[in-house]
Amino acid sequence: MQAGGGIGGPGDAAGGSAGPRGAGTWDSALSAEEFVAIKGAGFEPVGQVLGTAVFHIGYTGAWSCPGPWSAPGVTSVRSSWSAPSFGPMVATLYEARRLALARAVAECRELGGDGIVGVKLRIGRFPAGGVEFTALGTAVRAHSRVRPRRPFTSHLSGQDFAKLVHSGWVPTGLVLGIAIATRHDDWRRFGRNTWRLENQEIDGYTWLMNSARRDARRQLALDAGKHGGDGVVLDEIDLNVRENECPAAEGSRDVVVEAVFVGTSIAGFRRSERAAGPGTLTIMRLERER
Repeated sequence: MQAGGGIGGPGDAAGGSAGPRGAGTWDSALSAEEFVAIKGAGFEPVGQVLGTAVFHIGYTGAWSCPGPWSAPGVTSVRSSWSAPSFGPMVATLYEARRLALARAVAECRELGGDGIVGVKLRIGRFPAGGVEFTALGTAVRAHSRVRPRRPFTSHLSGQDFAKLVHSGWVPTGLVLGIAIATRHDDWRRFGRNTWRLENQEIDGYTWLMNSARRDARRQLALDAGKHGGDGVVLDEIDLNVRENECPAAEGSRDVVVEAVFVGTSIAGFRRSERAAGPGTLTIMRLERER
């Protein structure tokens, strides 16, 4: 059987890799239920893996306002390093997470693992300054003579991973979708404070939230395609809303939304077809009981 994205399940043909390092005791981040489920799917844990990267996020604002003189304001979305304004920040958020994940994958290779399950991406302030990005999971190895071309990564728990494999699907990689959308707060500029409003929608904020989510989903799908996935099972949706001083209009504010989608790209694998022929017959003794 072979995955459509080039990442195989148990018994898939691919390039050979180093065997498991040593035969000693392994550690893991699995619960007992996850361990049993993974064993039932034809995999063994080979060790806990951790990747980390500390980054200095030196700039979190926009260089220009998306629309301080328009009414209503314009929503600006940035999800690429090539875009101005928040582009470099978005690129750094991608790079930090992917670097931490790549280091966990490197540890998986050293252990002779075929992939990592239960990956948890965490972000926290580093005491000496900066932001720490970590990727923690458990490296697993299939009961097979052949190895996948590259280790897979997945946020799925042991039980969900086993269900996926038993259903004919394999993870191809952890995928990300990150987007930052900003909008000049024209509601305040024109004196339309919320305490004066009756029960009604603030459509500018609605567009802002939808724009960030929509672009993050698009980036998630693009990342899944790069991993050869047929689809994505989602892990988390993180939506952060904040206000910045408007650089183009003194005394005004810009509303900024950061959307982060994390999931696992999955692909169906094809089982080798068996030659057609009669099925096995079940023979029962038809003797009368005495």
